[in-house]
Amino acid sequence: MSQLDLRAKLAILADAAKYDASCASSGTTRRNSAAGRGLGSTEGMGICHAYAPDGRCISLLKILLTNSCIFDCHYCINRKSSNVRRARFTPEEVVDLTLGFYRRNYIEGLFLSSGIIRSSDYTMEQIVRVARLLREVHDFRGYIHLKTIPDADPELVRQAGLHADRVSINVELPTVAGLARLAPEKSAPRIEGAMRDVRAAIEDGADAGRRYKAAPKFAPAGQSTQMIVGADAATDGDIIARAAGLYDRFQLRRVYYSAFSPIPDASAVLPLRRPPLMREHRLYQSDWLMRFYGYAPREVAEAADPVTGMLPLDIDPKLAWALKFRAHFPVDVNRAPRAALLRVPGLGVKAIDAILAARRWRRLRLADIARLTASLAKVRPFLIAEDWRPVALADRADLHALVAPRHAQLELFGA
Repeated sequence: MSQLDLRAKLAILADAAKYDASCASSGTTRRNSAAGRGLGSTEGMGICHAYAPDGRCISLLKILLTNSCIFDCHYCINRKSSNVRRARFTPEEVVDLTLGFYRRNYIEGLFLSSGIIRSSDYTMEQIVRVARLLREVHDFRGYIHLKTIPDADPELVRQAGLHADRVSINVELPTVAGLARLAPEKSAPRIEGAMRDVRAAIEDGADAGRRYKAAPKFAPAGQSTQMIVGADAATDGDIIARAAGLYDRFQLRRVYYSAFSPIPDASAVLPLRRPPLMREHRLYQSDWLMRFYGYAPREVAEAADPVTGMLPLDIDPKLAWALKFRAHFPVDVNRAPRAALLRVPGLGVKAIDAILAARRWRRLRLADIARLTASLAKVRPFLIAEDWRPVALADRADLHALVAPRHAQLELFGA
């Protein structure tokens, strides 16, 4: 590792970080250096986005401190027994990279995670050192997201939260049984205990901020987590229930879902094929239903197949729920309350807000709704408008086929 130059380290450790999906940069406090002091901001104004080799658009320098690890989790490409090229940054190298990329207008912040080297405490000390140097030595005011380590000393995690905008602790897998089987060196109680401590620190920091203007902020963008989908036998219903419990108990900003990806020299206990990426997408949609559309976790799980526990891949969970509970429809777009309109497939939150504002002045017709949605065919069977009542559609047995999106084979050289 000592023979690698900075560019080679960056190539290895940026690629190794791509498996971590929990790197959003929203929800933090606003900071800038417009007064002539410090460096950077969290505004994102004038920031050019960087593009990863696989085409992903990113605005954070997303790297690992090292891809060496003393743990041997079956699903992780950086596990101790994995045959991959290893590299390691020093904290000072990460700081120099972050400042250099920021000055070149490539990024708006840093996402830093790491494999475990020596011990959890030692690794956490190195991660905190990066954030402390950026904040205290260089007065960096951009966004920082730190991935914390559940086994580390709580004081180190507290220091991470004082320097970072967001902290995250991965629950890794949806079920305790899956974690025990695929990552026996990790402990679900310790992970949840660390998340509980972070939640308490965030709440204490918010309370202190209300009382004292100069009180330091603790992770103002909150905490998030990530779970791997498809590495164990957990169903979509299991994952939805787990995510709902995490949101409720730890007040998470986000739960991220990452489809398991087969890795070189994989363990025999892992699946041979990755799950469909559409499964990951459907889980994000179900997450949105719980967070923004007023669905209870039990209702979202009801959209899944009762035998397999899996969400349908050909239609989204909102449409699947509507097809299963047809008695709730059609909904009168000119009279129904907001909660009922949120259940109509094809209508998003912004469209519903526009409907509520417009119907104060006139009766809405189907053409008005067509201007607010990308799929009128999906909406028509589930609502009533001034000039529309789905008499012939509401009770059709083949409604699923009528409203499901049609997939067409694209031509390689098509215009």
